[in-house]
This record gives sequence, structure tokens and C-alpha cells, in this order.
Amino acid sequence: MAEKEKRVGIFGGTFNPIHNGHLLIAKNACEQFCLEKIIFLPTGHAPHKAFMGEDMCLHRRKMTELAIAPYPIFELSLREMNRTTVNYTYRTLHELNAEYSDTQFYFILGADSLFDFQLWRHPELICQEAVILAAVRDDFDEEKVDAQIAFLSEKYNGKIHRIRTRNYKVSSREIRERICSGKNVRGMLPDSVLEYIQDNRLYKRPENTVSSEQ
Repeated sequence: MAEKEKRVGIFGGTFNPIHNGHLLIAKNACEQFCLEKIIFLPTGHAPHKAFMGEDMCLHRRKMTELAIAPYPIFELSLREMNRTTVNYTYRTLHELNAEYSDTQFYFILGADSLFDFQLWRHPELICQEAVILAAVRDDFDEEKVDAQIAFLSEKYNGKIHRIRTRNYKVSSREIRERICSGKNVRGMLPDSVLEYIQDNRLYKRPENTVSSEQ
């Protein structure tokens, strides 16, 4: 089978909110796997998470737009966010491959997802539709991650690789919790995203404020 002409990354997630760790992962994936671009794909109705409401979908969309705006190789797709039904990764990848037959897609996920990948809907089809790239956080044992990659690659006859990047400690959950507690989050996410969160009073109780001075 001839090698496909284009190499494009697909970075799915709730991005609630998008942060500097996401951008670091995307940059490293582009560099290490010679990707022409990365498409950020915010989830809509994810099968494993409660629907966050239309207002939050709009906020997540806007935050993602702001975060990737400085990077010409990053794009936003509302393919999943605009759907009213539950999204499954294998379906999205199948649709993309049908539409772009000249493109090899690289699906980016967190290393934690490798350990429940077998519970995803049709993991074998996901591996058929894309090369899997796993982003490893600093709190994961790299040897265990590499062992899981080897196991899944054999089980599903897939191509799974680890994105090599410097350690990063930020997570969306931590950012939400810190904002709710009125703690400083500057430096954890782009300034444009932080400003948007402050302007729209996201993730905090009415009595709390987001502080950038602590």
C-alpha cells in the first residue's frame, strides 16, 4: 500500500480549559512525527462524561480558538461539538479517512487513556484508522507506559508511539480547582485564555475571584 501524502494530527479532548500542556504536546507531536498540522477537536457529547451544557460548549470552543490562534499549524474543528448525538472516536476517524483519502491521521491521547483503551468503543477500529500518539505526564511511570504501548500494539495490530516531551504538571482539573479556590493559575494556560476565564467568571463560586497576584 502506497504511503499517504499528508500527515495530520487529531487532538481530541474536552479542553475545559485548554492549557499550556496541551499546546506543548501538540508542538512536540508536530516536530517528532513531521505533521503538517494538528486539528484540535473539542468533544461534544462524550460517552464517558456528562454533557456540560451548551454554554460551556461555547466557552470551550472560544478558549480553544484563543489558545491556538498564534500557531498557523493548529486548526479547530467543531465536527464533534456540533453533533447532538454521542461521539465515538472510531466513527470520527472513519469519517475523516473517508473524506481525506490522501491523509495519514495521528490521534493524540493522554497516556492515562492507554490504560482504559480496551474499554473504548471499538479500539481495534481506532487502531486501523489512525496512528496513536500517547502524551506522557510527569506522574506516569514511563516503563509501564511503554509496556502498555507494546501490549496494545500487539493486541490490536496498531501503531502506537509515545510523544517525547519534557515533564509538565498542569491539568485542566487542577486549573478549575485552583480558580474555584481563588488561587493563581497564571503561567498554566495562555494569557488570552486566562483573560477569557476571568471576563466570563468561569470555574468559580460567586464569592471567589481569580487572582493573578498570589
